[in-house]
Amino acid sequence: MENRGRKRSEIEDQPAAADKRACSEPGPSTSSAADCDMDSSASGSGSGRSEVDSDRDSGDGSGDSDGMDDAHYRTRSFRESQRRMAGENPSVFRSILSSLDAGASPPGQGAAPSLEKLCNVLSMSTEDTLTGFSFESFVPRLVALANEGGNPDAMLLAIRAIVYLCDRSRRAVVYLVRYEAVPMLCARLMAMEYVDVAELCLIALKKISKDHPVVCLNAGAILAVLNYIDFFSSGVRRDAVSTVANICKKLPSDCSAHVIVAIPILCNLLRYEDRELVQTVALSLKRIVMCSSSSSEMLDELCKHGAIHQSAQLLALHGRMTLSQPTYTDLIGMLARLASGSLVAVRTLFELNMSSTLKDILASTDLSHGVPHSHLGNIDPNQLHEVLKLLNELLPPLAGVGEHTQELASDKEKILKDQPELLRQFGVDILPALIQVVSSGANLTVCYGCLSVINKLVYFSSAEMLLYLLNNANISSFLASVLAQYDHHHVLVSALRIADIVMQKLLETLPDTFVKEGVLYAVDALLMSETSSRSVLQKSRNIHQSSGQTANGCLCYTFDMGSSLEKEPCKIEKDTVYTLAKHLKATYFGGEIFNSEIGLTETIQKLRTFCALLSNDVKESSQNDCCADEEYFSHILEQIMGELNGANPMSTFEFIESGVVRSLAQYLSNGKYLKEKADRLLPSNFCVLLKRFVTFVKISLTALHLQCEDTCLTLLVRRLQSALSSLEHFPVIASHAPKSGDVYASIPGCCTKHPCLRVRFVREEGESVLSDHSLGVLTVDSFSSFDDIERFLWPKVGTNRVEDSVDPKGKDVTDDLNTVPKSSERNPVLGRNYKEMKSFQDSDMQDTMKQGVNYIAEVNADMKTRNLVNVHKLYGSEYTPSRLIFYLKGKELDRSLTLYQAVLQQVNEDNDVTVGPKFWSDVYEVKYRRAIEQNQSDSQKSDDYKVSSPCRQEPGSSWKKLSFVSSMMAAELPCNLDRSNPTYDILFLLKFLEGLNRFTFQIMSHERLDAFAEGRIDDFDDLKVRIPAVPQVEFVSSRLSDKLTQQMQDPLAVSVAGMPPWCSQLMDACPFLFSFEARRMYFRMTVFGSSQSHPHPSQQLTGDYTNGTNNRQSFSDGLHRDKFHVHRSHILDSAVQMMNLHAHTQSVLEVVFHDEVGTGLGPTMEFYTLVSHEFQKADLGMWRDGHSSQVEDAKHVIAPLGLFPRPWSAASCSSNGVQFTEVIDKFLLLGQVVAKAIKDRRVMDLSFSKAFYKFILEQELDIYDIHSFDPELGRTLLEFQALVERKRTMESVSGKNTTPLSVLHFRGTKIEDLCLDFTLPGYNDYKLGSTPEYKMVNSLNLEEYISLIVDATVKSGISKQVEAFKTGFNQVFPLKALQIFTEDEIERLLCGEQETWVYGELLDHIIFDHGYTASSPPISNLLEIIQEFGCDERRTFLQFVTGAPRLPPGGLAALNPKLTIVRKQWSTWPDSDLPSVMTCQNYLKLPPYSSKEIMRERLLYAITEGQGSFHLS
Repeated sequence: MENRGRKRSEIEDQPAAADKRACSEPGPSTSSAADCDMDSSASGSGSGRSEVDSDRDSGDGSGDSDGMDDAHYRTRSFRESQRRMAGENPSVFRSILSSLDAGASPPGQGAAPSLEKLCNVLSMSTEDTLTGFSFESFVPRLVALANEGGNPDAMLLAIRAIVYLCDRSRRAVVYLVRYEAVPMLCARLMAMEYVDVAELCLIALKKISKDHPVVCLNAGAILAVLNYIDFFSSGVRRDAVSTVANICKKLPSDCSAHVIVAIPILCNLLRYEDRELVQTVALSLKRIVMCSSSSSEMLDELCKHGAIHQSAQLLALHGRMTLSQPTYTDLIGMLARLASGSLVAVRTLFELNMSSTLKDILASTDLSHGVPHSHLGNIDPNQLHEVLKLLNELLPPLAGVGEHTQELASDKEKILKDQPELLRQFGVDILPALIQVVSSGANLTVCYGCLSVINKLVYFSSAEMLLYLLNNANISSFLASVLAQYDHHHVLVSALRIADIVMQKLLETLPDTFVKEGVLYAVDALLMSETSSRSVLQKSRNIHQSSGQTANGCLCYTFDMGSSLEKEPCKIEKDTVYTLAKHLKATYFGGEIFNSEIGLTETIQKLRTFCALLSNDVKESSQNDCCADEEYFSHILEQIMGELNGANPMSTFEFIESGVVRSLAQYLSNGKYLKEKADRLLPSNFCVLLKRFVTFVKISLTALHLQCEDTCLTLLVRRLQSALSSLEHFPVIASHAPKSGDVYASIPGCCTKHPCLRVRFVREEGESVLSDHSLGVLTVDSFSSFDDIERFLWPKVGTNRVEDSVDPKGKDVTDDLNTVPKSSERNPVLGRNYKEMKSFQDSDMQDTMKQGVNYIAEVNADMKTRNLVNVHKLYGSEYTPSRLIFYLKGKELDRSLTLYQAVLQQVNEDNDVTVGPKFWSDVYEVKYRRAIEQNQSDSQKSDDYKVSSPCRQEPGSSWKKLSFVSSMMAAELPCNLDRSNPTYDILFLLKFLEGLNRFTFQIMSHERLDAFAEGRIDDFDDLKVRIPAVPQVEFVSSRLSDKLTQQMQDPLAVSVAGMPPWCSQLMDACPFLFSFEARRMYFRMTVFGSSQSHPHPSQQLTGDYTNGTNNRQSFSDGLHRDKFHVHRSHILDSAVQMMNLHAHTQSVLEVVFHDEVGTGLGPTMEFYTLVSHEFQKADLGMWRDGHSSQVEDAKHVIAPLGLFPRPWSAASCSSNGVQFTEVIDKFLLLGQVVAKAIKDRRVMDLSFSKAFYKFILEQELDIYDIHSFDPELGRTLLEFQALVERKRTMESVSGKNTTPLSVLHFRGTKIEDLCLDFTLPGYNDYKLGSTPEYKMVNSLNLEEYISLIVDATVKSGISKQVEAFKTGFNQVFPLKALQIFTEDEIERLLCGEQETWVYGELLDHIIFDHGYTASSPPISNLLEIIQEFGCDERRTFLQFVTGAPRLPPGGLAALNPKLTIVRKQWSTWPDSDLPSVMTCQNYLKLPPYSSKEIMRERLLYAITEGQGSFHLS
């Protein structure tokens, strides 16, 4: 075979040797990533400024424009040249055609020059410049020349001209088809005489196949493009399989003859290592299977050639490559189609143990704390549906259920009977996975699909097999939960049928379990549903409506592969639920149907007895306003805790019905739980609570017995989580908002992109003061607050009496409506939008505007920053009393909600959780009446419990300000959740336990001090607290996390205002219930808008932001970006200028280093790294002194426990040459930089101490927090405090000045002999106190000494620095928004991850391309090398590749763009070259080194020396 012209290399897109590169500024034309890269040499030498940047560098720290003037000039020049060509081309085309006709004989001779000229003209043409081109004349001639083999050059140029025509005009494709160009191209491919000709034929067929797939099919294009595919380069191979995918898009029914020949080749291509090629092949096979589903022969042919084997390998958890989500879905769907029509496919899938792979896919769904556990990432709904379809098709249909080929059904059943081990393994893998999916909050459709598979599984299992399967799955608890939560008859029928089958087969073993787990109780509740509810389970019944409706409107056909799209009748009768429940109850349990004591087990009765004893004693204690015998309480608590993990473990049903949750809440609140505000705990009762806390911690944080690894608290939290999952019914709203452009909304009086509600405002009956609003039906922005509505209505309805329009000061209330709200003065967005909308007045609204309705709410012109619900909460606003009360359907609306949320809350009570067209078309009649003014003393009285009044001035007095303690003192949750719902009790107790768990050290340290004071311990070493804490992940509800994530992906969730109220209420009251990933997404949506909560529209919350190898865009695409020039030698000065200009802006910052070429993600990440290091310099005077080391001739503070502010005395203006004002400025700048880094998703190499993060969370520090950043000082102060407490206790018993001197000895030494003076330890220039006579510390002033040290260390000594940090931070976004995170989570948010890399995870999250695959020897060597890296080497490698020494939150999986490794073209010998990178794309170019040792040496040299600048290749 001859090679003409230039053959494409197997190794594509190979850039020149380089070391470290960022992206340059792209021009107006599209170019590859390699064309716009910049490098930084390993030697660190500069290479001058790029041409793009040289003309626009306006000096130090200047912003950089995007070159819009140059782009406009180039665009205008291009258009002018196109106009000139349009006028000249007709004559040129006529001349070329004449030349072609003149050279027609002999064939092809003399045509080459004319064809070359034609190609040159066509390459510069557009569809507009081809107006004079005669397709009728040119196309037949080109086809003829291409079909003639006498002149290879003419043939090549003719086909090239055809390719250009396909590119430039769709009309050309029509003529090419008409004049038989497709058969000609296929013939040239089959002949395969010249490689470059064949490549052009492939390109032409790819373009033609998009619009004419059937023509290409009939011409044999599939076999033609695949026949010699191995001879082509990887890029041409991709074109070939893309052509096949285009042809298979619309295959006719009689296509088998053309397709069957290609099946072996396509199945073999699935073995290739080219990710993009494999994905396209998978798409082609899926389309073939869909069109051939009625042909068992075709399906069997696919199976015989390895389609199933290759698909199974690709779907495996740690498969040989990572594919896109749509490809995984296509592969699973293809297997489901094969299983529905081919017995060979079913047998093969069982033999390959496909159930194990499907189990891994189900486990990777976003149901476990929002974080995926496999390479599949977040499974999308379509993929989950395809998995359930495949599982359903693997099992035979149930008798009498559904339409199915009888022969195939009986063959499937025969396979399972002949090989029961296949069904056993299927059940072992799938049954627990399906139960977990349903238990984790699956929607109605998914729940029904899971139950359908379980129903088939238990039906075809023998009794022995079923007993074996149920050992690993609590089917009783699962069925009880489903029966209690769902009211959809399809789900209930499936669950009842499963219960009936398992009871038939396991009658001797299951009845007791059904009673214990609450199945019988739930069945009895179904039978009683027409009368009244009688248990907390029945009160919590969840109505799942419409969230899983199929195309034909019935769940019966959702997973039926053979169902038609036409609506079919439901297969389930209306009374089937009642019939099955009655049958189940009468057949297996007998007795009376309505028995008030049914299902009450011995465990429930025992726990109720304990709870009654505890409640009675707590009630007596609270009435006497004193603490009862804690030993007696302790004994009862031990009995209750013992039941949690006794010999007969407690079920979730027993836990709920026992009343343990309410009793514990009453005990811990001293009987004040859910009492009226006047009867709640006063601050003076805090000592009672503190003793209760200590007692509870001692019992709950110990193991029940030696064999139990978990503490009682861990077991209790798990029980509460299980109960919460069983009882909660927070709805996930599926919205279908009408698609429309800007719509004028009467409220707030502007255009909005949000859907509007139709509302009629009506005065309530009996309201005589207000006038009746008579403007008819109004369109109201669905996200309007009731304050917006009141400001609109008040001028109209509040003028019935003259005095109503005048406030007590004599000011017209309508004057306030004609001014910009105060919040807009603080928020420039609000102010700007007000001015914009003040100028926008529709002609039909002039009269309305004249009436005083000038209040304009925040417009949706910038949806990224709008948040009507949280704007006042986050930015602060003055409280103004409400004048109107609103009602809908007779119920008062919650003014803290938006109108959409309030209406949704009422609609949800009617069991409709789908926001469809009817929701938006209905007219809602909202009634209003005048609000009764609240007495100020009442509101003051309600907050009495928040006043701090400690029993004595002790170190723990700040605890009362903690969220969980204040909630306990208030005896309620800080939210508006329904208190009558049993989930409220669980949430209240979980909130307390989570806070108690986080502050166990403080509480138990306080108890140790009391024990030392009372003489129960004498050794200072016994003051150490050694009680283990419960892992924070135990408090995360995977079910609620998944629900919140699903809700945030709803189209209306542009802000919290578009979500159900429970989302914000639970986030405010109990943020710990949600996973870190879910809260991070919620945080970004709340503060920055929906565009930043979803980095890409197609992505979900996994941290996996890649969209494939062809899309390497930053998360900030779509957001405005500002470029800023900085100096490496003056990083902090540049940072000051940057923050002064951009701290308040919404744009994303990108950094360009002065005198260097490159911008983008890499230089920006490196800037934040350098700033982090600058802030850690010891000579800044910002941080507590620690060990220091010489790093680049500058001392940096080394703080293993994190940075904490250095104390500064109020009397000190400077120290060691550092001015205190400079320190304050640095903390202000630090706050700005940290906030900007979090906002822009940048990672900082800066770790603060846990105590400093508590300051960020606005928590007060005390003596117990010092140990977190200075363990030695913290321990010593606690030991001193223990001496003080003992001295105080003994004086209270024996009188003052009678304490033995030995009591005040510190480890055998008198206090006076310690020679301590009143200076802060470690800071001799910091004088404690203002009294000069206290020079030395003695037993009399020891307490004051401790107090002054604590004050200087964590209070007044650092208060100004902390306030400066907060001030700077708040200039970017409100610091309060971070309060939904813990201290460790804020560090993850700011500093990312420092994880250990595992080989399998590296394979999952790294892309190999352009010459490399996962199995390439250099890749194996590289992964082994970086896995063997130590911490410092790993940091250096990350700095080299990404610009930051740490990974973003979520680790390597969250790196965006994905880390990509490609084969680097070497100059002379690969071992002599160095690796190079493009930091803006996380793109590593690696030469194919001859050995692992050489690769390690060259890589280490590159990553250590290739730092410090960005330069061109």
